[in-house]
Amino acid sequence: MAMTKGKDLMSKKPEGYPAAFFAGGCFWCMESEFRALPGVLFTRVGYIGGQMEEPTYRAVTTGNTGHAEAVEVTFDPEKVSYKELVEFFLIKAHDPTQVDGQGVDLGTQYRSGIFTQDEEQMKIAQAVKAQVEADKIYPKPVVTVIEPAGTFWEGEEYHQQYYEKYEAENGMPHLRVLLKKEKNK
Repeated sequence: MAMTKGKDLMSKKPEGYPAAFFAGGCFWCMESEFRALPGVLFTRVGYIGGQMEEPTYRAVTTGNTGHAEAVEVTFDPEKVSYKELVEFFLIKAHDPTQVDGQGVDLGTQYRSGIFTQDEEQMKIAQAVKAQVEADKIYPKPVVTVIEPAGTFWEGEEYHQQYYEKYEAENGMPHLRVLLKKEKNK
């Protein structure tokens, strides 16, 4: 049961393509979700939305830096639109109704957030969130914050594509990948 990777993925971040920033629990989980989508060219995990310069994983996990664990998604807008990425994030990639966490990952560093790069992304994200709420997809309110991106600090190398590295090293998917697949059956 190997991890699914999209056919458009590249090993290096391509120049000239837009990016989207999402936070929704552990960044390993978010990254693996987006890497399976057609049109996603590159991803990297890191930290966004906090006050500390050059945050580290150890500092962010304290919950005191204000950062969220996040994923930067570089995409080809001819294959997947920003709106489709936001819809995927809010409807399939995580539970946007859980305050400050996902499952067992609890704390402000695991909050649900969309971090926009410009006014167009802001308007799209707000409209999609409003539509998800109007459609009553969830029995509870969507708590995802939408705010300007600010600085995205790239996470440490060992966190990048963590689940893929884990599977290559251990010959089997990470337990979280297996549990998510079981849940989605």
